[in-house]
Amino acid sequence: MTFDVAGEAARAVRERAGAWRFIEGFAAAWAEPIEPQDGWNHADLDAAEHRLGVRLPDAVRDAYALFGKRPDLTSNQDWLLTPSELRLAGEVVVFRTEIHAVTSWAAALDTADPAVVHETERGWEPWLPHFSTACVELVLSEALFRDGAETADRETSEADISLIEEHFTLLPLNSPGSRWFASDDVILREEDREWLWARARTPEALELLMKRFPGAWEY
Repeated sequence: MTFDVAGEAARAVRERAGAWRFIEGFAAAWAEPIEPQDGWNHADLDAAEHRLGVRLPDAVRDAYALFGKRPDLTSNQDWLLTPSELRLAGEVVVFRTEIHAVTSWAAALDTADPAVVHETERGWEPWLPHFSTACVELVLSEALFRDGAETADRETSEADISLIEEHFTLLPLNSPGSRWFASDDVILREEDREWLWARARTPEALELLMKRFPGAWEY
């Protein structure tokens, strides 16, 4: 099954429904299709709202109801919190935490598809402008760390940057310090022009990537 990562990502940042279509399409092509049982039910989400004393944004409820029980999509490296683990931090609700507890991600509560922030030593700082877009970035990030998948990483160089920009399409969902790229069968995350993370859909695609970008890949 083929999936136009770049084309669907462009649509995903324009509307919330496009983000959910991206995640469903990506899961079907790069993992396993999303099934009805892969999401939390309304009672679970209502219970979380009652415990927190706030109304969760519509996009948060949509995401949890669609794929919140799919750890292969959400929790290979960092963790999407369950509804019972969601917590308030001032005016935001924390929904994701980093593997070493270095940072967390939180959504504002002011709109249907609110901005997402991440925790730094300076406090909460902007991550991505919409929760739905952050979910697309989350799913792509976790795909880089899925056990048994065609993944690799290594230090990058200035020569790599120009080749990546030449042969891959820049995706419109780059979080602070990172840029995402895609081709038909490969997704790449370039971090601070220092490190390159790759996920290929097939062994052949990963082999071709390593030939095009030779170096000390870890995989």
